[in-house]
Amino acid sequence: MIEIERKFLVKNVDFLTEQDAGFNIQQAYIMESNDRSLRIRIKNERAFLTLKIGKNALERLEFEYEISLIEAQTMLQCCSRVLHKKRFEVWHQNVRWEVDVFQGDLLGLYLAEVELESLDQNIELPDWVGEEVTHDPQYLNVNLIKRLEVR
Repeated sequence: MIEIERKFLVKNVDFLTEQDAGFNIQQAYIMESNDRSLRIRIKNERAFLTLKIGKNALERLEFEYEISLIEAQTMLQCCSRVLHKKRFEVWHQNVRWEVDVFQGDLLGLYLAEVELESLDQNIELPDWVGEEVTHDPQYLNVNLIKRLEVR
């Protein structure tokens, strides 16, 4: 329930190959304030409702529930902005990284996230990882979505 996550810019995505299937993700926010958000996400053919609580992007409470695809599609239709990205799971030194390749208005933005088991967990950064942006609020999805045109 506590999510410990670091976020980094990705220098380039040349390391991804055509064999890396990835997941198509659509997500929007039903509610957000300065210390919590309620997100709807469709990941390929599965859908999730996620509540995140906390002001610290490194460590927050997270509650995620799978919901029906039809419910999620209906909720997305009620949102004025929907984020689109392709997510790839990449393993480096026995650690799973999630690399997001953004589409639409955010085309050209690449972010990598890694979930940690503890705040003091040491990880070796892959060579494709750039600047850490964990504490930069402009790179939170809840803020990235605000850059999108209203539909």
